[in-house]
Amino acid sequence: MVQINWTKLAVEDLKSISDYISGDSIRYARIQVLRLKLRTEILKSNPLSGKPVPEFENEQFRELIEGNYRIIYKIVNKNRVDILTIHHSSRDLTRRRIR
Repeated sequence: MVQINWTKLAVEDLKSISDYISGDSIRYARIQVLRLKLRTEILKSNPLSGKPVPEFENEQFRELIEGNYRIIYKIVNKNRVDILTIHHSSRDLTRRRIR
C-alpha cells in the first residue's frame, strides 16, 4: 500500500478552500474538504489512477479531479505519493511554483 504524504502547500490549499467556502457555508466547506481528502484515497492502491499533468510534461506529476479542483500529486517512488497542491481549475497552474 502506498503512503500518501500531504505537503505543507497542499494543507494550506485545503485551509484556503475551507476558509473561502466558509464565508457562505461552514457545512459545505467541511464537505468539500472531506471530498478532496477522500478522493486521494484511491492513490493508496492505485497511484497511477490520475492522468499526467499536461503543464509539467513529466509522468511523475499527475492529477485527480474533484469537482472544480485539480489535486496535483507526484509519484515519489513505489511506496510514496506526495500531494503537492489543490488547485482550482479556473486558475492558471503555470503561475504557481509547486515542484
